[in-house]
Amino acid sequence: MAAPSSHAHPARTGKTILLSVIMPTSFPQLHPPSTPIFSYHRSTAWPLHPSAAQKLNSFAGIGLGNGSLDSLLLKVSANESAAARWSLARALVIDEISMIDGQLFDRLDQIARAMRPQDADLPWGGVQLIVSGDFFQLPPVNAPNPSKEFAFEAECWTNSFHLQVELTRIFRQSDSALIDVLQGIRRGQKGNCLCHILEHHCSKPLSSYNDDADDDDRTTRLFPRNEDVKKLNNERLKNLDAVIFHYTAVDRGKEPWKAQLKQGIAPEELEICTGARVMLIKNTDVGMGLVNGATGTVEGFVFDDSLKVGKICRNGGFLPRVKFDSGVELVVKPERWDLMEGEKIRATRKQIPLILAWALSVHKCQGMTLDRLHTDLSRAFGCGMVYVALSRVRSLAGLRLSGFNPYKIRAHPKVVRFYDWLLLSHRP
Repeated sequence: MAAPSSHAHPARTGKTILLSVIMPTSFPQLHPPSTPIFSYHRSTAWPLHPSAAQKLNSFAGIGLGNGSLDSLLLKVSANESAAARWSLARALVIDEISMIDGQLFDRLDQIARAMRPQDADLPWGGVQLIVSGDFFQLPPVNAPNPSKEFAFEAECWTNSFHLQVELTRIFRQSDSALIDVLQGIRRGQKGNCLCHILEHHCSKPLSSYNDDADDDDRTTRLFPRNEDVKKLNNERLKNLDAVIFHYTAVDRGKEPWKAQLKQGIAPEELEICTGARVMLIKNTDVGMGLVNGATGTVEGFVFDDSLKVGKICRNGGFLPRVKFDSGVELVVKPERWDLMEGEKIRATRKQIPLILAWALSVHKCQGMTLDRLHTDLSRAFGCGMVYVALSRVRSLAGLRLSGFNPYKIRAHPKVVRFYDWLLLSHRP
């Protein structure tokens, strides 16, 4: 079996692309063709393998992941499909490892060992594990154990990997000045040169787009807080002075599962009109680039009641026609989101897979690449937020700041120590 490995690299180094190459090329050489290989991806962009990528909780059969280890083991054991996945799996790929807390990481290792008793003495029950991510980005949300806030704090972390590497070449940006700024911000540095560069971009016009009449629409505003995102999007929508189409999600399921549908899967209410900037929130055609995170503009609306859209659209059976920034046009149809417990569907939401996108939250944009970015860094909060926001843009020419506070540049001390250890461990 190939050595398990972790890849702890900066944003912008092509982590997900690397994994998408490894899976179809290297894995078939390492494992028999019939070997189940599971991938898990939580970013807003491309899945590692469209036919295999899934939510980690769903793969593991742990539902919402609440409860004691014993209760989770009972849940997995009672789920025939989940038990079979654990038993048959030979490799597990986890992207965006920074979103996984240490307690969950430990429990998954313990579940893997319990479900694979023949290899219970091996890390993860002998499953080859590859993880990827950048711990300097946004930390896990509501980690239940402060002493295991990050995956690398898990008791099983060190024994889970024979190899830990850091990619250093930057692909998202070619602007050397921006790369230097981001490398400093990533580690929480606030040097005079770094601050001077960012202050220089406060209220500065986006120099590379001055000849574009649609500058303002094409520039994405990033906000740390959702209320600011909602406020700006609603203002821009009203300013278009066009007929607004209302879409209300159709939910099915029982509590407490149904309540989970309100936690960011898709908006309960969607209001859009011709001219609105929107973002796709579900993969609809990966080959055409119509993936979660693709942005575009609503060109109009098409009547089509064959899908019973009237249940969702208050205006009747009208569907939005969107021209995406890639040039692809699509009549966007309703999609269904399933909340799974193993193989069981516990709740569903049906909605048009769009959100307004003049403004986005920093959390929502993690994993995206933006050509034009306008943000207010003075309102950032939490470790890694300034870094995630600024690392979305391709160049300094495409960056505009309406506020900057150097004290908002923060890196978590635990993360700094982890990367210092990683660097020292690779020295000869």
